[in-house]
Amino acid sequence: MRLDNKVALITGGASGFGKAIAETFAREGARIAIADIQEEPARAVAASISNSAIATRCDVSKRADVDAAVNAALGAFGGIDILVNNAGMSHRRRPMLEVEEDEFDRLMAVNVKSIFLFAHAVVPLMRKKKAGVIINIGSTAGIRPRPGLTWYNASKGAVNLVSKSMAAELAPDGIRVCAVAPVMAETPLLPTFMGGDSPQLRDTVSGLRRGVLPHRQCAGSGRRKVRIARGGGIAPAFVPRPITAPLPCPYRLVRYGHVGPFAQATR
Repeated sequence: MRLDNKVALITGGASGFGKAIAETFAREGARIAIADIQEEPARAVAASISNSAIATRCDVSKRADVDAAVNAALGAFGGIDILVNNAGMSHRRRPMLEVEEDEFDRLMAVNVKSIFLFAHAVVPLMRKKKAGVIINIGSTAGIRPRPGLTWYNASKGAVNLVSKSMAAELAPDGIRVCAVAPVMAETPLLPTFMGGDSPQLRDTVSGLRRGVLPHRQCAGSGRRKVRIARGGGIAPAFVPRPITAPLPCPYRLVRYGHVGPFAQATR
């Protein structure tokens, strides 16, 4: 197994991508620490994985909670080899000026500040071992912004960029930093991204996932394909399947700032 005897701390592991990542890492032999603000669902996921999984309640925007989650993983498993910064949120899809300041602050705290806090808690541990992997879950929204999600797009653009910067700075310490940029998928955040839930909205989002924007959402006229970056950045692989399709979807990642293939996180 590829992750035998490794310890992975996964934020937001109670549902969606985080749950799938936790389950996959466990199948590959990793011991799992789930940190999620939803304590009971997180414990249920940990219990369903194996005896080598724990869960702690963690508001990733609070330093005390972050430190407690890291200490829980250290207490249970003696170390942390892999950190997955997956926890995230979004404002509801709507015009940028309708998003309130407190909602913006919470968005940036969960999506961006959390990476700062976990870096302070985990990087010193990895530096001592001269080894470790940090995986930040970005988004195609930070590469190809989506209408009505301006501030969410900004937060994920920050995640994508800080991942490259962290990779460059931490590489001499033997720490590899990766960014994964998923497309939308069937997770609890999907109605938030769509601004509601209806067959019409799902048809629109299915077009976005296929890389085709409806005419009314294009900056220019006509229909066009979304360009997919092939080098020098974080590149997603768009998925030509209905929005009702279950997780998973393919991703690409950055290793030391270079694009490379990444296996399906939920296979």
